[in-house]
Amino acid sequence: MKINQDDSFDPDTFDELVIGIASDMGVHDSGMHSHLRHQLLFSAAGSITIELDNTLCLLPPRRAAWIPAGTVHRAIMNSSMAYRSLYFSSKLPLLELPLQIVEVNPLFFEVIERMAFWQWGMTEERQGSLITVFCEEIKSAQSENWTLKFPSDNRLSAWLDRVRRGELPPRLGQLAQKVGACERTISRIFTRDTGMNYQSWRQQWRLLKAMEMLCDGWQLSQVAQQLDFVSDSAFIVFFRQYTGTTPTRYLRDSITENQASFSD
Repeated sequence: MKINQDDSFDPDTFDELVIGIASDMGVHDSGMHSHLRHQLLFSAAGSITIELDNTLCLLPPRRAAWIPAGTVHRAIMNSSMAYRSLYFSSKLPLLELPLQIVEVNPLFFEVIERMAFWQWGMTEERQGSLITVFCEEIKSAQSENWTLKFPSDNRLSAWLDRVRRGELPPRLGQLAQKVGACERTISRIFTRDTGMNYQSWRQQWRLLKAMEMLCDGWQLSQVAQQLDFVSDSAFIVFFRQYTGTTPTRYLRDSITENQASFSD
């Protein structure tokens, strides 16, 4: 059902198998919370940042995030977007899935749209066939790794709070000076807690931040400068290395897909 951004809504007060909402969202921060229901988050335009306990997830346009029931999370939106959220009863046995971000193909998109605009109070019989298609689509959808795990060591907590607020992670030598630990110790912490060395972790942070900024309307040169690349071309090479496409093409393809979907 279509709702306004400021409308009060609690999916856990409903009895239906699936409750869907659609909204044209602006800047929004949900705060840390959880649901008794499984949730699917989707944005056809604009990116969503999802914070978990020690993990950051970026949800680019045309992707969906599956958030299992009981998962404490926070959704942050920094620009206008076409927001869709579906909430599934934990009684549905077909949907015992882990937290993941998946691609959304045209059929899956149409299913999400249909369910997001359902009138509340529909019977299980009317919902049944589309729920079956949804289950098939999400189980066959290709997963993508737009996540970043944070280290849990207390020596880094104050610095990580600033990173969560958008501060650019410095190079390893500079970080060692900031937190008062040697480079070897910091490298050991990141490998132990995140499964990545610090350089790889920093590159993943820059990639996710770049995708978020591009989706929020930043110019390529602004992103390159903000994320400490020596030139626009260096940023383009970096972005292509990790995504297989250029920043301009990535953004253009996302916009084209969104416009095609809404014009159908």
